[in-house]
Amino acid sequence: MTFELPPLPYDYDALAPYMSRETLEYHHDKHHQAYVTNGNKLLAESGLKGKSLEEIVKKSFGANQGLFNNAAQHYNHLHFWKWLKKGGGGKKLPAALEKAIQADLGGYDKFRTDFINNAAAQFGSGWGWLVWHKGRLALMKTLNGENPLVHDALPLLGVDVWEHSYYIDYRNARPKYLESFMDHLVNWDYVLELYEKAAG
Repeated sequence: MTFELPPLPYDYDALAPYMSRETLEYHHDKHHQAYVTNGNKLLAESGLKGKSLEEIVKKSFGANQGLFNNAAQHYNHLHFWKWLKKGGGGKKLPAALEKAIQADLGGYDKFRTDFINNAAAQFGSGWGWLVWHKGRLALMKTLNGENPLVHDALPLLGVDVWEHSYYIDYRNARPKYLESFMDHLVNWDYVLELYEKAAG
């Protein structure tokens, strides 16, 4: 396979004021593009070019750090853009997802608080996650480009806490960015789609 940068599934102004055009232009057009460009160079020399993106991420983890960093971040961002939408977020979750969060994570309000605190506590660059792990929902955080795939889990919702994802709009106020993400940006329909696939 070859890594390719997809267009955003919405206009650059669609997520304002919670995520600005400037942030999306830098984050998508510059940072994600760099993962694609660098990843393709490293992939060509790796012997993994015929594998799926998920396989490349798993096989390069701990074996080819440069390729892993770029492949994992490409994978993370392919999902990240889909986890965002205009008018998203808030408590109006699809029924099946709301039921699972109630059963496994103590209900939406507790989940929201725990998700925000978990991602805010990631030291340095990384991601905060809602995952499917061992037959239930769980929270996880990872360093740099690591993702749940390399920890035997499937990502259902991820938030990028690298500074380039929020510094233009929120400066160093990571918790405020995370609150905006949860309350105004999450595409719960895409989370449901991934949950239904994972849970079978």
